Order: sequence, then structure tokens, then C-alpha cells
Amino acid sequence: MNGFLPVTKEEMIALGWDSPDFVYVSGDAYVDHPSFGAAIITRVLASQGFRVCMLSQPNWKNTCDFMRFGRPKYGFLLSSGNIDSMVAHYTVAKKPRSKDAYSPGGKMGKRPDRAVIVYCKKIREAYNNIPIIIGGLEASLRRFAHYDYWEDKLRPSILFDSGADLLIYGMGEKQTLEVANRLKNGEDIHLMHDINGTCYAVPVSETPLYGKECPSYENVLKSKKEYAVSVRIEQDEQDHIRGKLLKQRHGNMMLVQNPPMSPLTRDELDFVYSLPYTREYHPMYEEFGGVPGLEEVKFSITHNRGCFGACNFCSLAFHQGRFVTSRSKTSVLAEAEKLKQLPDFKGYIHDVGGPTANFRYPSCEKQLKCGVCKNKQCLFPKPCANMNADHSDYVALLRKLRKLPGVKKVFIRSGIRFDYLLADKDETFFDELIKYHISGQLKVAPEHICDAVLKRMGKPENAVFQQFLKKYKQKNEQFHMDQYVVPYLMSSHPGSTLKEAVALAEYIRDLGYMPQQVQDFYPTPSTMSTVMYYTGIDPRDMSPVYVVHNPHEKAMQRALIQYKNPENYELVKEALHLAHREDLIGFDAHALIPPRKMAASAHVPHKQKTGSRKPNTGAEKAKDTHQNKNRNGKNQKTGKEGKKRR
Repeated sequence: MNGFLPVTKEEMIALGWDSPDFVYVSGDAYVDHPSFGAAIITRVLASQGFRVCMLSQPNWKNTCDFMRFGRPKYGFLLSSGNIDSMVAHYTVAKKPRSKDAYSPGGKMGKRPDRAVIVYCKKIREAYNNIPIIIGGLEASLRRFAHYDYWEDKLRPSILFDSGADLLIYGMGEKQTLEVANRLKNGEDIHLMHDINGTCYAVPVSETPLYGKECPSYENVLKSKKEYAVSVRIEQDEQDHIRGKLLKQRHGNMMLVQNPPMSPLTRDELDFVYSLPYTREYHPMYEEFGGVPGLEEVKFSITHNRGCFGACNFCSLAFHQGRFVTSRSKTSVLAEAEKLKQLPDFKGYIHDVGGPTANFRYPSCEKQLKCGVCKNKQCLFPKPCANMNADHSDYVALLRKLRKLPGVKKVFIRSGIRFDYLLADKDETFFDELIKYHISGQLKVAPEHICDAVLKRMGKPENAVFQQFLKKYKQKNEQFHMDQYVVPYLMSSHPGSTLKEAVALAEYIRDLGYMPQQVQDFYPTPSTMSTVMYYTGIDPRDMSPVYVVHNPHEKAMQRALIQYKNPENYELVKEALHLAHREDLIGFDAHALIPPRKMAASAHVPHKQKTGSRKPNTGAEKAKDTHQNKNRNGKNQKTGKEGKKRR
């Protein structure tokens, strides 16, 4: 064998198995790396003696692939993969993408739309009553009635659409093992109603009497206000200490969500990352050029889970939770030693991060006993007075990694929270970040510069980012470094009118940096920002929110961020007229565009300013390959989510 789990019946038989205990179905190509949820879940099961076969990207047009290994002894585990299948297939403009980073050779079409639903139906065709357990981000974020951006309507819980028996949400190691052991002991999947971190469906008459009930599917269909109320309840109870059982009626059935599963302890997390991953894509993909998604993470190390940043457009709070846990230094160093043994390791650790790189512990001691606060955020609108902003342990970890023989550089690329960095009175981490851990460019995510929009995002006010930029410049000068900030910016987020979009363009003008990539707000299921998009209501206080629905206005807001692009000229000009900002049309340094469209060569760029990003060229571009990957990349599983914008 090649170190991978069996992918064919022949490989299974070669191991002496007559049948698998579980077949894991994934919408991704098979990559045995701990940044891939499928790899973690299958390795955890295998470590406990379960026979697991991997079925990656099966042909869903018939049942043949789903019957490849024969009937599994206990059931099927199923995930759409590291990326939600709809996000993987379509841009925010709902146009088909040209590349799928989690398929062999980046080829599109290797998984269906709404993969979880499609796979479940095919398994039911093949084996009518076999247990099916779904998980990963696609299932996790759709566990309640939810707004579906691609159909522009509310859909019921995916548990009903898929016909699965059980849904595992959040980080799934503990839940998966408990379900597996109970099945092994002969327990009926339909009676597993007491496992935290799972959802199940029962007739209304069998609904638990305790817990909290959300507005029904029928009610949220009728009322956007009721939908906003429902999502706020769902978000409020996503804490493993104080979270309550939740219920939501769908016709004559009741969706029941048990409270979240407790996070893995440090020892448990260390164990998960100690398992014998090959850290490679399966050899069967070699002829296609491999799996592009591995390139981004192959030499990266995840040291933490959870994020108390809780940005409103981010799914982390609803999936991983706000409670931060981290691995021991010994565990991280052991993984670094494994990286060193890989034949293509060149001495560079690309990242030591996670959902937010500079989080190592829960934000305050109170969380250990009481859980995260229900009606407060740790960092928004201001850092909580109880928050312990401390980077000392992270600094100690990075120092140990830098000292390892054979390690030339240790980068931090998964994103930091600059407001948390500034809250730490000890500037040691800031200093060492500048000196050792940036490959010329530091990615940060202010997302916008208008406080009205930042408020809807749940991000710190612009003054905080300006403070960070000032200090970043000062420290680069202090250490005689020439490094730049790459700001991630978002257009068309709820709360952004043309006025705010123009203000953002003016900021970009003054910054002297023209973003190469612009992220339109993408309404993914169950985030607070998505609720604002659908309802026009901020679920936090039920206040009205301006929302851009018109595709043409969205195009104008996006064009303003890249106003120098000649292709955007007409859109920018129209936007400036509509915003009554004709003062920005002219030839002086104040103007965004000239009065008439000119040749690209005639539009002289503004002078590059310190603290902004220089265009990538030559060696710098090569050095930054890892950084320029998909900024929305996720590691999903029954399961795990990885890096997002901070």
C-alpha cells in the first residue's frame, strides 16, 4: 500500500478486509493532509480501529461508484469537501468558475451542485436504509432553515432535503467517534438523540420539552423579520458551555439541534495532528498535475482552532465557534520536523496560523467557566475590558520554529487581527512579526474604511486600522525593512451605499495602491451579513440596513475599488454622477478619472505611498505565490474549517 486509505475494492481486499466499516464520501479529490477535513476524520476513525474506505468525487449520475466497496458495515459519512459546492462552482455574480482548486488539475465538473443532497440520494438508491451521516461546512451552515443566495429563496434544513439520518455540525472528531462506536455496539442511528454537536429530525409529537424553539420554517418563509429573529437565536446559542438545545418546526417534523460539542482539549488536538498523514494528494492524480489546493497548505501548520473575532460575514462563529483552543509547542514542532522530511521542502514554513493566526487562547478567563458572552463581542465595537491580549506564547512558539535546523523562514500568512495585536501592550510580537515573519507583504483585512459599513461587518472602526498602519510603518523604518500592507477590501456589503463606495475609492487613491483582487460580498448560508442581505434587517438590533441587490449597482461599487482599470471607466463615471461627486472627475491628483475615457497608458498612476503594496514582480511574485491563493479557502470536514479573512 502507499500509505493512503483504500480507494478501490482491490486495495481494500489487499488489506484483508471483506468490507469497510465506513465509506467516507467527499466532493474533493483525496488529499491526505491535516488541512483537509476528510483526511482528519478518516485518520481519526482509522486510529480507533475502524476500517474506512475513501470515495472521492464519485460519479453521481448512477450508483456504481457508491457501491464500489460493497455495503459498509456501519454506514456512510459524507461531506461536500473543503469548499461549499455552490461557492466552489459559482462566483458572487452567479457565473460558473473556471477552476476548482480541490479537483485534479483544477478541473471543474467533478462534483455536483448541492453535493451533499445529491450524494445522499444516490446512496439511498444503492442502499435504502443504511445510516448516512452528513457534515462539513455545506451541511453545518445549512442545518436550519436558511437563505440560499443561488436560488434567492429560503430553503429548509439540509437534513430534510438530503434525507440523511444525522447531521454533525462544527468540528466533528468527537461526534464522529461517538456515532461510530454506538453503531459498532448495535445502536440504532435513529435513536441517537443525545450527542452534542449533532442535529436530528423527529415527528413534532416526539420533540424534547426543554430547550429553545426558533420560528418555524413556515413562519420564516412568510416573514423576513421572523427569519432575522431565528438566525439571531441560532447564533446566540452556539457555545459549548451555555448553549441550549434548539428546535425548529418544518411541517409535521421538528429539527432538533443538540448543544455544541465541547472543543478538543490540547492533548486531543495534539493527537489529531500526530496521525500518520502522507501530506500528499493521492498518486492517482499525478497524471492530472495533482490537486492545486494542496499547494497552498502543504508546508503550513495549523496551531489553533476557533475565532472570537466573529465577523458578521464569516461562517466561523457558526461552524467552529468563538472559543479558541491551540496545540502544544511540542506538537507543532513535531509537525515542523515532518515537513522537513518531505522531499520538496525548501526550508520555508509558509504559515503558522489557523482561523486567526495570532489567537492562542480564549480571549478571557471567564470563558473557561461561563462560555463566550451571549450579547457581547470580544473585539467589537471595542476590545472587551476583560480580554487578555497576550502574544507571549505565540512568540515563544515562533522562536522555537525559527531555531529548527533546516528551517530558513517561518511566515505568517493566514491573517492576523490587527486590533488584537494593538491591544497587546507588549510589542514583542509586533516587532518579531516585522523582522522575521513577513515575506515582503502582510495581508490584513480592514474590509472597508467607512465606520457605518464596518459596524454592519462587526469590524473595528477605521481609526484602529489607521493606527495599525502608522505603527507598522514606524516599525519597518525602525528595523530598516521595506515591507508593505496588502489590505483586503470588500464591496457591496450590507450598509454600503454609493457614498461609502466612493469614500473607499478615495481612500485607495490616497493609499496609492490599486487592489488586484476585489471581493464582492458573497451571501453564504447562515452568516449574520447574509441575513442582512436577505431581510434588510440587522439581526443584532433589528435596525434597517441598506442592501445592494441591483447587479448594476454592485458592479459600480466593485468598479470604484479598481477605478484605474480602463474597463471600469463608464461604471465609475456613472457612479460618481449618481453620488453627486463630479469633483472626482478631472485631471488633478484629487480626481479618480479624467473627464473622458483615455488610453490606458495615458492614465498615470498615483505615486506609490509607504505602507501600501508594490506590484508583484520577479522574485517577489514567486515568493508570494502562497499568499495569492483563494482568500476564501476553507478546510471543511465533518469537520474543520481553515483560513479566512481577518
